[in-house]
Amino acid sequence: MTGFENLAEVPFDVQEDIKDVEHPIFRIKYRSNSIASDTASSIGDGDNTKLPNIKVLGTGGTIASKGSSSYQTAGYEVDLTIEDLIKSIPDLSHTCELHFEQVFNLDSKEFGTKELIALHNKIQEDLPFFDGIVITHGTDTCEETAFFLESTINTRKPIVICGSMRPSTSISSDGEMNLYQACVVAANKQSRGRGILVTLNDKIGSGYYITKSDANSLDTFKSLGQGYLGNFVNNEVHYYYPPNRPTGLQKFNLLGEDELKDYNKYSNIPILYFHQNFNNELIELIIKQLKVPGIVLATMGAGSLADSTNKLLAKLSTEYQIPIIYSKRSMDGSVSKGSLPKVSNKEYLIAGGYLNPQKSRILLQLCLNDNLSIEQIRKIFKEGYGG
Repeated sequence: MTGFENLAEVPFDVQEDIKDVEHPIFRIKYRSNSIASDTASSIGDGDNTKLPNIKVLGTGGTIASKGSSSYQTAGYEVDLTIEDLIKSIPDLSHTCELHFEQVFNLDSKEFGTKELIALHNKIQEDLPFFDGIVITHGTDTCEETAFFLESTINTRKPIVICGSMRPSTSISSDGEMNLYQACVVAANKQSRGRGILVTLNDKIGSGYYITKSDANSLDTFKSLGQGYLGNFVNNEVHYYYPPNRPTGLQKFNLLGEDELKDYNKYSNIPILYFHQNFNNELIELIIKQLKVPGIVLATMGAGSLADSTNKLLAKLSTEYQIPIIYSKRSMDGSVSKGSLPKVSNKEYLIAGGYLNPQKSRILLQLCLNDNLSIEQIRKIFKEGYGG
């Protein structure tokens, strides 16, 4: 067999390594269904200990979805396991020894604090035994998971997140290629020391900066101001820069049980999206009735809000002693300290810098979990994120 036709009929030797009813872990021993099948047989039957060990963690998303027709690209459901996805990609036995596990199988809109912590713990558990980790994930909240993992996992080993914009059943589905590329990127030595990577549509981006820019297009994940780290061309990984981490990156420790329990307490930080004629009573309701530990604002422009809104935020944040993060509706740009309102009592008002609202929310959640003072929180947003 020389191509990728009839993949479902190709011999696929999967061995179950750990018998766990909820999360069985599998290892690919050998499969000859790719252009490298001539070398795969010798590697699969012989000594392949020199190949990197890569673990794929399945979490669901469009990449694990099926539609009712080949043209359906909306309204589909998560219906494929990580084993189904692994079976669909070209042979990797010449590149790495591949292991995989189903952590959960959800649309990423269902991701919450519980799932983030579970994924964090699974990665920490697996890292000592593997050379790299690949995570299949829905694209809707992929950037939030990537930023959370970047902020809480300290390793030089590559952790690569991938997904797809089209379900597996659609014409020109992108999931198979994205997963294949993610595995190759994770196995590449040049991927070490670059933090969390997000790879889709032949592009390699930083999980720290990347964001979903288009609700439908395949070319959706971008970092407009910071750019991509590299790309994937003709089965080759190309990086534009040497390995490095974002300036001022703050790491938080979530390894202890107490830290994980406390983190869940701050999951109800809301994001307010501002617009003309915004009803300020919503702010009072959220602070006085819901007792939120903090608020993130998606402001107009670079921190622009009505004067009456700024005065109310300053008054209530001081009275209830809760941090208010000024982020922005725009995909790119920054809210700097100079953009904060000119009010007298603005001790609890903090500029979000380059971070979008969803990432600002995660960073604030982590800061509060560490019991940081308002000045320490302000310093973290300023030094690492330009606030």
